[in-house]
Amino acid sequence: MSTISISKEAQEDISELKSRIGNFHLGLIPEERFKAFRLTRGVYGQRQQGVQMLRIKLPYGKITPDQLRVVAEISDEYTNGNLHLTTRQNIQLHHIPLDDTPAIWNKLERVGVTLREACGNTVRNVTASPTAGIDPNEPFDVTPYADATFKYFLRNPVCQDMGRKIKIAFSSSDQDDAFTYIHDFGFIPKIKSGIRGFKVVVGGGLGAQTFFGQIAYEFLPEEKIIPFVEAGLRVFDRHGERERRHKARLKFLLDPKKGIGLDEFLRLIDEEYKSLPNQVYPISHEEETFHAFKRPHANFKIDDVDAFRNWKRTNVTEQKQKGYYAVKIKVPLGNISSTIARKIALIAEAYASTDIRITINQGLLFRYVSVESLPALYTALGELDLNKPGFDTLADVTACPGTDTCNLGVTNSTQLATELEKVIQTEYVHLIDESQIKIKISGCMNSCGQHMIANIGFHGSSIKNGDHVVPAMQVVIGGGIEPDHQGYIAEKVIKLPTKRIPDAVRILLDDFEANAEETEYFNQYFRSEGKKYFYELLKPLADLSSIQNNEYLDWGGAEEFTPEVGVGECAGVVLDLVSTIIGDAKEKIQYAREDFEKEKWANAIYHSYSAFVIGAKALLLSEDVQCNTHKAIIEDFEKHFESHPELPVATQFSKEVLRINRYAPNAAFARVYLTGAEDFINRILKIRRQSEEGANEKLVVKDYYKA
Repeated sequence: MSTISISKEAQEDISELKSRIGNFHLGLIPEERFKAFRLTRGVYGQRQQGVQMLRIKLPYGKITPDQLRVVAEISDEYTNGNLHLTTRQNIQLHHIPLDDTPAIWNKLERVGVTLREACGNTVRNVTASPTAGIDPNEPFDVTPYADATFKYFLRNPVCQDMGRKIKIAFSSSDQDDAFTYIHDFGFIPKIKSGIRGFKVVVGGGLGAQTFFGQIAYEFLPEEKIIPFVEAGLRVFDRHGERERRHKARLKFLLDPKKGIGLDEFLRLIDEEYKSLPNQVYPISHEEETFHAFKRPHANFKIDDVDAFRNWKRTNVTEQKQKGYYAVKIKVPLGNISSTIARKIALIAEAYASTDIRITINQGLLFRYVSVESLPALYTALGELDLNKPGFDTLADVTACPGTDTCNLGVTNSTQLATELEKVIQTEYVHLIDESQIKIKISGCMNSCGQHMIANIGFHGSSIKNGDHVVPAMQVVIGGGIEPDHQGYIAEKVIKLPTKRIPDAVRILLDDFEANAEETEYFNQYFRSEGKKYFYELLKPLADLSSIQNNEYLDWGGAEEFTPEVGVGECAGVVLDLVSTIIGDAKEKIQYAREDFEKEKWANAIYHSYSAFVIGAKALLLSEDVQCNTHKAIIEDFEKHFESHPELPVATQFSKEVLRINRYAPNAAFARVYLTGAEDFINRILKIRRQSEEGANEKLVVKDYYKA
């Protein structure tokens, strides 16, 4: 197994994580502040106390056999031997002891995999079409662009302390199988007059309130996409909401009714360009060329020819590279054991390329399989029970872990998914290859199972029935990508007891088969009949007058259901000390100095900007002034401290801080700006020392400290 040397930046990350874990155990770091730190290192608290979920960041879902083997080894050594594939093309490991996370990270970095910014208020994993590079319909391969975007924003100071997370996706064609329309930034490849570029959508998002992305550009040249995202992140960082966590996504900032709207967002982006380190950012896009690097496994005999044909029909597609095929592997619930993972690595090495992709529906995709090798590959997968037909069809139900491990889970999504797959496979065999109806389940409304882009979707909920609570699912219908490549958001229809959901699916499928026009797709039928029709269709299942005792038990539950929803790990911190916030500002100054010494002018400038804002925030909070955006902090600081004798800069604080937008990043400006930030923080420290003499430390009892 080949290994690589760990970069200096990664070594520093791992060392810092280990150090902060030690300080946390010694009580030197408050729990909530430590949480904010570890999240940006991929360490996420789970429902079970004392253990963590570890999210492994895999840009565009790519993993090699060697990397997969290392993840399997880690799973055996540190946890329960299960690898969970996610809808964000990551791998998650559960039940990890906190103290083991630095060692795990070290092992991953040796095969080129990171945990940095897999969670937290950062740029999350950059996703992409799993068929990028082999898709016959693509104008060009988006993989190099997704990869460049991931690398550019990794450890970038602009996206370390935002109000909330940012999600970016690249689709390989207008078919939009990466669902760009539900992302903060989405890119679809276009060629205009021989020039490569992208259709750009912004401000999409799932969750409790789902927003459809808005078109920012029908065509943006390829070298401008990274500067556009960087400028957009700066605008989001300065203007985005921070006090109210559920309003802190980019989609709310771009809301034309309650936010600034798309036009203003684009205008503010234009103002940011001068301060960017790169006005254009060319991306190398030499496409990888494969030859017949695997010996064809010809004349391989299989026992069940019909089963093989069914598998090929739903799980095998021809690549744009003549003579090669992509093989899609249906992975129930996205869970594979470490033993199976090792065998998958061996199979890929024997029959396909070493570029394995995790798919958005929690499966796997092999690339560059010769037609002669398909029978042997089918048989090898069959030995692992992974050659079932129906990849990404009605029979392939997507589900987040739900109450198995997540604090936010309301009801069990995984057991329900298993039950629904049984229903399809036994009662609707003729629909196993139905690719225009997808079922997706989330344990709560936050949509980690992406239920709002499902044709038939469910999210965990509950129904009060006298003195008892019934575990329930909210039914949503009509989401996803249709044959005309148009994306849709599902509509809420009705809430039903979760034990009645299999019957709900039967009713929906039976009605569709009996009454839809022959050429009508499921979503077309839903829209033609209307939401009220489907509400009435399912309404009898909502009648609780005949409820049975077992319906008070969730799927897989042995005791009567009691909602136990914890606080999500992405929530803002509830309380803090003003001195700790000033400590954050000092830390930003230190980062700025380090980047200045490395001649990273733009990074030094942005860290200095953050120090200005955080320092101002500390003083405002000491006076109980609410802080919900960087923009408001800058304005309020001038208003509240303009006459302070120690702060002559306060009268022109906005001009001082927002100089960041008026100068291109260079050594001269970085030096002046950093010096100004250092002087400002020193003045604040003096003020705090004076005010704290003989007084108790100021406690900020609000969640708006996150600004």
